[in-house]
Amino acid sequence: MTTAERDLVESLRAELAAVEPHRRCCRAAELAGLAGAFEPRRRSVTRVALRLSRGRVGETGDEAGRSAVGDSTGVSVPIQSSHFEWNRAAEHCRIAYLRGRFLAHGSLSLASGRTHLEFVLPPDEARDLCEQLASFDMAPTWRLRRGRGVVTWKSVETVVTFLKVVGGGSSLLELEARQVSRSVRGDLNRVINAESANLQRAVAASARQLEAIETVASDGRLAEQPYVVRLVADARREEPEATFTELAERLGLHRSAVQRALERIERLALHSDEGLGKRRRWTRQTSR
Repeated sequence: MTTAERDLVESLRAELAAVEPHRRCCRAAELAGLAGAFEPRRRSVTRVALRLSRGRVGETGDEAGRSAVGDSTGVSVPIQSSHFEWNRAAEHCRIAYLRGRFLAHGSLSLASGRTHLEFVLPPDEARDLCEQLASFDMAPTWRLRRGRGVVTWKSVETVVTFLKVVGGGSSLLELEARQVSRSVRGDLNRVINAESANLQRAVAASARQLEAIETVASDGRLAEQPYVVRLVADARREEPEATFTELAERLGLHRSAVQRALERIERLALHSDEGLGKRRRWTRQTSR
């Protein structure tokens, strides 16, 4: 990732870490989600757990001190186990739990214009997390990687939805703006590439048609062709860059008539004995 992308990811994580649940049950749920963080995430998660636990002590006495884990510095921080009654929990508690899971086990990458969010968990917890996220209509995929379960999203829409749900703020708006800008640039590049390819094909076709016209005119066969064929040949000489539609509008013909006339000239140039002379009568068309 670039420095700007890395800074944006850190800002998103900082905003989520600063979310202050107002309900006691949501604090407990987020603490449950924070449990089991892998290194080097342990220290930053411990700070969030300490803040949430202090809030719980103020509300519920010494209840929060019943279990504790230590961070990498040896500081003991009250925190609940990772057990969380998902099926019995209210939606706001589920959201708090998912926020804790992301802070403890999630990572976000914006490298090379691609958005990739994943959770790294023990295999059984990864399987449970997939089911929990699916209940929010954000079903991820998961696989085993070096003995751990990896839960993954690669859809930018799903990633943005998840970050909104768990409390992303101004940094998320910046991420969305970048994604919109990237999408617009991608669409514009595709249009430009398509137009460029069409232009190259049109230039090549025009050059081929002009060469065929000169070949047929030089041996006198063009003069033997029906009026419409000669008319289209003269128009192509005068406007080598014009499209079939533009030539048709100028001559008052159908586009298909212009195309057939030029194809006829190209066949004549390639096959002098094809017999495309006066025997086939062409009539001028006055309507498109």
